[in-house]
Amino acid sequence: MPNWNLSRKPIALAIAALSTATMAMAQSVPASAAEGSRLWFVEFAGKPVADGANPADVQAEQAAFRAAAATAKVSYHERRSFNSLFNGLAVSVGATERAKLARIKGVKALHPIEIIQAPTPEQAAGSAIELSRALALSRADIAQNSLGLTGAGVKVGVIDTGVDIDHPAFGGSGVNGTTPFPNARVIAGWDFVGDAYNADSSSASYNPVPSPDSNPDDCGGHGSHVAGIVGGNGGGFKGVAPGVSLGAYRVFGCNGSTEADIMLAAMERALADGMQVINQSIGSGRQWPQYPTAQAASRLAKKGVVMVASIGNNGPGGSSPDALYAAGAPGVGESVIGVASFDNAQTSFTVNGTPYGYNPATGAPLPPTTGSLLMSKTGVAGQPTLPTTTPDACSPLPAGSLAGTAALIRRGSCSFYIKAANAQAAGAAAAVLYNNAAGALGATVAPTGSDPAITIPVVGITAAQGATLDAAIVAGPTTLNWTANGVGFPFGTGGLISGFSSFGLAADLSFKPDLGAPGGGIFSAYPLELGGGATLSGTSMSAPHVAGAAALILQALPNAALGRESAIVGRNAPPMINMLTRLQNTAKPKAWSGNATLGVLDHAFRQGAGMVDVVAAVQVQQFVVPSKISTGESAAGSTVQKLTIRNDAQVPVTYALGHSAGVAAGPNTQAGASYNITGVFDAPATVTFSSPSVLVPAKGVATVNVTITANAALPNRSLYGGYITFTPQGNGAPIQTAYAGFKGDYQSTQVLTPTANGFPWLAKLNGASYSNQPAGASFTMVGNDIPFVLLHLDHQSRTLKREVLDAATLAPRGVISEEHYVGRSSTPAGFFANGWDGSTTMGVLPNGSYIIKVSALKALGDAANPAHWETWSSSTVTIARP
Repeated sequence: MPNWNLSRKPIALAIAALSTATMAMAQSVPASAAEGSRLWFVEFAGKPVADGANPADVQAEQAAFRAAAATAKVSYHERRSFNSLFNGLAVSVGATERAKLARIKGVKALHPIEIIQAPTPEQAAGSAIELSRALALSRADIAQNSLGLTGAGVKVGVIDTGVDIDHPAFGGSGVNGTTPFPNARVIAGWDFVGDAYNADSSSASYNPVPSPDSNPDDCGGHGSHVAGIVGGNGGGFKGVAPGVSLGAYRVFGCNGSTEADIMLAAMERALADGMQVINQSIGSGRQWPQYPTAQAASRLAKKGVVMVASIGNNGPGGSSPDALYAAGAPGVGESVIGVASFDNAQTSFTVNGTPYGYNPATGAPLPPTTGSLLMSKTGVAGQPTLPTTTPDACSPLPAGSLAGTAALIRRGSCSFYIKAANAQAAGAAAAVLYNNAAGALGATVAPTGSDPAITIPVVGITAAQGATLDAAIVAGPTTLNWTANGVGFPFGTGGLISGFSSFGLAADLSFKPDLGAPGGGIFSAYPLELGGGATLSGTSMSAPHVAGAAALILQALPNAALGRESAIVGRNAPPMINMLTRLQNTAKPKAWSGNATLGVLDHAFRQGAGMVDVVAAVQVQQFVVPSKISTGESAAGSTVQKLTIRNDAQVPVTYALGHSAGVAAGPNTQAGASYNITGVFDAPATVTFSSPSVLVPAKGVATVNVTITANAALPNRSLYGGYITFTPQGNGAPIQTAYAGFKGDYQSTQVLTPTANGFPWLAKLNGASYSNQPAGASFTMVGNDIPFVLLHLDHQSRTLKREVLDAATLAPRGVISEEHYVGRSSTPAGFFANGWDGSTTMGVLPNGSYIIKVSALKALGDAANPAHWETWSSSTVTIARP
């Protein structure tokens, strides 16, 4: 590994934080821009049934709350009640009533019911060969063909947009409306919402009223695609576990969004239906493991259900780019398998004998698999590697200037469609688009409105590949040869982490994501009325790959979910090995996708333990516990962890201990409309062992201590991680434990960070806008004429408290609300709006002058330590009721 001093020399250029001093402070913002929800989970203090509570006790606790709320005259609407995986209610409540609700005896916490957008992964043209290539990357194909595993007898629940039960991949007839439900493949399920449901209030098709029914058919497509990856079998599709039985739990309408309480209801139904594995390729970003869906998913896992969830598509190359701590719930749940995405192997063309893996563009014909084209270029010579270039193919090109060639075009300055259309009009026979940033390029050239369609093949390649081709074209005649061959790194991005895959860690610095699987460029089933098949990209596609892998493992080892397959029992029994441990011990970390030629491993807090290896997970007989280590914040000192190695084989094994670091990154910075990561660093932690090797007896265990110390040269508030390796002497496969942690004092991370708009604000709601009141304001407390506090949260907060002080004496006048495990704002300018109706824990305050004080306890902060709190006080609030 290169000995870089990258604490001062980042691999990626640092991006300066947004400066509020150079921007005019806004005086009003649209009310519709506020984040948050009118819908809330009310969590009660008692345990749910899954944690051992008596159902009658749970129901009595909920009844007591309803009675107390009625006595207090709190206005709310109850949507759902939960008692199995979560003890609480889902309610709709106004901004002024919510604080009263939280103050009722027995309420542990309120959590916003997140509005979850229907997954919108990148879609491209493709073929069934892409799914088979994905199976090869995880070695699921070997598990099927050599080990004879299909997942037969295992029930997998898919919580998504439903499943097209007429599709041959799921045992359907192939004709819409002719296959009964349930049937031999889709044995259970429920539609919680109906076709017309859409929770997105900004959509023209907004319809928040669910219309449940018993048939979870799919009109959106995402759920069928996911189910096809898990266990499609027929109609040209063969998933990871083609013999599984499926449960379909539909939580989306044909378009739009869903809500987190509907997801939780589906989880309880899947448990009741006896699903052994549950896949959720949907979630709420930037959340805590304490979020209700994460809690419920973790309880499912503790009851023996393998719970798999996508970690999110908020990576720098995603549709909603974000930085560190973007991992979503339920994937951040303690016992949930949160899954990252790796790019699939790609089809390639060759130039000068070198293969170039590419992604076909959506909206263009698939490239041929044979034939040759002379290459041309539209950019200016010498510019392809510069940060900015002259706009490339954004203006009409001379007629015939690209006649019969494959035109090389750099991304940037205009849409992919405009570039492809201009190349086509200039006579190009194909277009090769190359990226202007790290990672694969997935382009869409579908026309909008009355624009003509693109009729030539269009493909996307990486920035480095494009620069190489640009130089070759400048040097002389260059020929592109189409092939049907699949390639991965170093000839493409196959096997590297996908650009859209979210970064961890979780807000409590727990290790997330857990591992990864192919999710970039996966062809799978799609509803018959939408074409029957499609290529999509997303962690939505990687999670079902892991769910299918778990089904294969359960077929081979029926008790693997809870680690009860060992024959070693009794007082001296070794630690149980659950599914997550088995998968993480045997996963394969991959090279850093930003520059894989450097030979360093990718971020442990982005790829988790690495690419899932199905065969190794089935056949492994040695394990290390724990399989992941959260080192926490380095300000507390080095982390010392005892590792236990369990050997289920009949012969002893001696392991040499080692360490492979992943690249570090951070800290977060505000940049434009999204968060970015300041830099990427090769700054390995120091890892030492109590012994350089360890002998593990046959059918026995051994232990070793590992000490992990963060690199002193790494910038504070960065994340770091890597892999502790156990390499056997002689024959045998290596196993590993992954780790990750925070450099410095976690409580140095600011929560109430000033923004370009100058939040926090005391605000008035004037029509459709909030207006800033920096000099204070008077409120009648009638209708919407109440004070609002607009808050931007730059990081997740352990506790967020609003209280009232007398403006003249600063004497406390009670607490408005106190929320726990609060997620952060989604963008650097995002904000939450909290209204106050004039009441506190001391009752309704009389007319007078007050100050609203906001206090934020930092993540993992000590409530007794004043340094771990941030506070802000409003200008004077004058209550002047008529």
